[in-house]
Amino acid sequence: MIKLSKRLQTIADYVKRGARVADIGSDHALLPTYLVQSGVCPSAIAGELNSGPFRAAKKQVADAGLQARITVRQGNGLAVVMPGETDTVTIAGMGGSLMSTILEEGYAAGKLDGVTELVLQPNVGEDDVRVWLLEKGWYLSHESILEEDGKIYEVLHAVSRDAQPSASSNETLYEGSFLKLPYDKEVLHRVLLRMGPHLLRQGSPVLTAKWRSEIGKLERIIAQMSASEGTESTLKAEQFRKEISIIEEVLQCLRTEIPSSN
Repeated sequence: MIKLSKRLQTIADYVKRGARVADIGSDHALLPTYLVQSGVCPSAIAGELNSGPFRAAKKQVADAGLQARITVRQGNGLAVVMPGETDTVTIAGMGGSLMSTILEEGYAAGKLDGVTELVLQPNVGEDDVRVWLLEKGWYLSHESILEEDGKIYEVLHAVSRDAQPSASSNETLYEGSFLKLPYDKEVLHRVLLRMGPHLLRQGSPVLTAKWRSEIGKLERIIAQMSASEGTESTLKAEQFRKEISIIEEVLQCLRTEIPSSN
């Protein structure tokens, strides 16, 4: 059986036994190969747009002797699946904006009909994905954050409207009063979308490290802007300072209000 990276294993652990999974942007088809080899999924679809990764995925499946159980298809996003063909979709290793576009195009084409679970790992722009899920009525049921090889990843697990605990699940999830911060509901809502409602409730050293790094990036941008003249640069720098202030307050809240999970 193949061994997955920590990142891919976290994704795999969210896939339910017996799921009919489609892995979009499957690269070398490592995830579907593992899911079938381990007995989690009876079969799987691996979708890849580019010819190189598509050929690599086909070779991986052939080397594992799983051609009868894993279908490797070349195409753009969810175009590789038929409506009702899968109940679980995994997408990993791309930006949140692109991931949201893939989901939106698939949704519009009916490719998500019958899909009850999404496992998503955006490399950046996680808030774009959370916004899409919220707008389309999906419930973000779990989030994980991990560090591997010097990089930090977030994994999001969402369930469809029909599989949600209650009709008010999202309203409760994105209610930010638990942070005990002096901001209105709209600001707290944006904070939860950006930093992760479950991740903030859980707290972790990895989450803190991620946002400490983000503060450092913003401070470097502000320093570069200080050499520039003009109203636009001044306003932008002030916006970044406010952003840093909010992040700092959230991190302080995590230290004082929410026990870290080790």
